Amino acid sequence: MSYSLQLYTLRNAIQEDLPGTIRKVAEIGFTQVEPYNFVATAAELGAALKENGLTAPSGHAPLLSQDQDEIFAAAKELGISTVIDPYLPAEHWQKAEDIEATAAKLNAAAKKGAEYGIRVGYHNHAWELESIIEGRTALEYFADLLDPELVLEVDTYWVAVGGQDPVDILAKLGDRVKFIHIKDGPATTDTKAQQPAGQGTIPVWDVIGAAKSLEVGVVEFDDYSGDIFDGITQSLAFLNTGANTEASEGARA
Repeated sequence: MSYSLQLYTLRNAIQEDLPGTIRKVAEIGFTQVEPYNFVATAAELGAALKENGLTAPSGHAPLLSQDQDEIFAAAKELGISTVIDPYLPAEHWQKAEDIEATAAKLNAAAKKGAEYGIRVGYHNHAWELESIIEGRTALEYFADLLDPELVLEVDTYWVAVGGQDPVDILAKLGDRVKFIHIKDGPATTDTKAQQPAGQGTIPVWDVIGAAKSLEVGVVEFDDYSGDIFDGITQSLAFLNTGANTEASEGARA
């Protein structure tokens, strides 16, 4: 299990000093990041990642509203092998026909991505879980409409905010889930109340264990009331402690 950091977490610091922020991320101990808005920052971001020995296996980009060729070209330049659409507002998830239209557009984006050797994914918020279509969450309904090569990045915190059990949802979505967002807190829409992993109401280890085909666990804060660098340091320390415990228990067994 490898861990990454969604750079949106550090958006304010990145705006002030991108190279310095990336250097700090590496010093904290992250070896991977998940960029956002990477078309606009590709050259500077690419140089900073290279300088600090970081890789970006995945990245967020609005595939359904911006130039896909430009996105995939920038992703290739940065070594991003999975481009994830991060957000479609709530109104897109209320009716079956709207969800079907979105799935068709993402399937088409995946075909274009394949020409660049890049996989396509989708990342949820709460509304895909709050909306129920034909007895299932809109996210599950959507997943069944996607071509096999499309993947999901399940934001496990927003699943809980949406009133669903992230462990249950991950089990239902199965092998489609290759990435998860790891975040913690009281599972409310108050993003400032988010906490480092292991300090809130999300059963982080159960969640990670439920994602059976997981490639990368991505640490993220939508917002944080404390020092954000301290927050991500605490999250990574918690995850590494758990990973070390599991490894030692495996060795003993």
